[in-house]
Amino acid sequence: MTFSVAVLGTGAFAREHLLALRRIPDVRVTHVAGSSLERAAALAALVPGAIATTDLAAVVADPAVDGVDVCNATPDHAPWTIAAGRAGKHVHVDKPATLTLTDFDEMVAATEGNGRTLMVGQTVRFQPAVSELAAQAAAGGIGDPRLLHITWYTGHVWPGGWRGWQLDIDKSGGHPVHNGTHALDLAVWLMGSEPVEVFGRDFHTFAAEMTMPDSFHLLVRFANGALATIELCYALTQAGRFLRRVLLTGTEGTLLHDTDAEPGLASPRHAAPPSSLDDALFTQLQHWVRAAQGAQPMIVTTRQARAALATAIAGQQSLRSGRPVQIPAPTAPFEGARR
Repeated sequence: MTFSVAVLGTGAFAREHLLALRRIPDVRVTHVAGSSLERAAALAALVPGAIATTDLAAVVADPAVDGVDVCNATPDHAPWTIAAGRAGKHVHVDKPATLTLTDFDEMVAATEGNGRTLMVGQTVRFQPAVSELAAQAAAGGIGDPRLLHITWYTGHVWPGGWRGWQLDIDKSGGHPVHNGTHALDLAVWLMGSEPVEVFGRDFHTFAAEMTMPDSFHLLVRFANGALATIELCYALTQAGRFLRRVLLTGTEGTLLHDTDAEPGLASPRHAAPPSSLDDALFTQLQHWVRAAQGAQPMIVTTRQARAALATAIAGQQSLRSGRPVQIPAPTAPFEGARR
């Protein structure tokens, strides 16, 4: 059965989503919608038959649309997810899903509360190495997870810097929310427990000219007593460079993923992505479509996504206050990678 998708957004990420969606069998992209008709038309040309428009309201209300892929700027995620859900659409929304827990709960109510699905685009879960790590943890090979250390460095924002809205905490949520939700979602998934407290420190490293510190450390405590340390920097001087190390220790063993151990080429002029990142966005969007159609259980649940977002918001508060911040208690049972 063909699944019709409308894409909201006309930026670089929307382009990547379109390139992935057009490869999924039985998926038809109906619309590309954004604030600029010129940009929408340029992206719609990537997918034969897609209509370019600036009328987002008409798109989410169109009865021919089965699902809406929301990948515009973060402040627009909540209103368009809610509108799409109320219009009876399945929704995929890019991370971070939104900037407040109140908005997130309204997004869930409008979609899942209306008999539709909501998936937050946590792409890292669909990277081959991470999927394998989570599968081994879920199988119980290391016993109960107790300690997690994530080191995550990439040349994503420097030189060149972030755009203005990304440097505005009121619009991006700050570094832990805008970028940290990747690592925090991974921590929530692997630990299989609810985060209860976070303490953070941020600082300038390679991108000292940026108004927002480019690096931060978070210490996250979980309800089961486990502890995660997250070290993140998005400002390596070599654009495209990616270094990540995930060490998960349990009561009976240890799991390790290290991109530096993978074959690949890195030079001042070239940085090939590690094989552990292969085709993650395609796999993610294909999973969303299949889950929306009822063919697969949803891998990224809204309960987990809410926990990661709550931790990211509390992490930003800790960076500003210099003190540990308690994370709001959950309102529903928690589920992680462990079953």
